[in-house]
Amino acid sequence: MILHLIQHSATTDNALTCCLRYIAEQDSILLSDDAINCLLNHKWQQRLSNIKIYVLIEDIDARGLGARLPQTNNIKVIDYDQFVLATLEHTKVITW
Repeated sequence: MILHLIQHSATTDNALTCCLRYIAEQDSILLSDDAINCLLNHKWQQRLSNIKIYVLIEDIDARGLGARLPQTNNIKVIDYDQFVLATLEHTKVITW
């Protein structure tokens, strides 16, 4: 079970696309920094719909995206303490 960390926007970097090539069913993705912007795009929402997604509340607040992000069962908004717990719950952490 791997936690994949994505920090860069999907429009300027291919990290998320590469990650999706290798992700396993039990893996999770943590979107931080500009990577959370992909959740505003319908195409990316569909591609990520079957994956457990974590999003840092600090990054949402910093970008003023609280009301704009989709409210779906696979997206969990977390803080830094929960981020640390998520890294401990997974056997590996990979930063793309």
